[in-house]
Amino acid sequence: MSNPFPHELSLGDVYYSPVLLVAFLSFLGALLTVMVLNKLKLSRYFYAPSYVFVAIMALYVVLIDTFWIKF
Repeated sequence: MSNPFPHELSLGDVYYSPVLLVAFLSFLGALLTVMVLNKLKLSRYFYAPSYVFVAIMALYVVLIDTFWIKF
């Protein structure tokens, strides 16, 4: 059974792992989410905001992998 999705992404003649793109997009999404939480002053209710950032980034990795870029 073959995988219908590409195994790597190409930019010019260089091949990249899809995990790199997913990690970058999830970092940007988590950064944007944390900035919105800071702007709305909701981050003050978290005990450890750095752990919340990592948790939000992990959620974005799972969601991007599930619905958009498969790796």
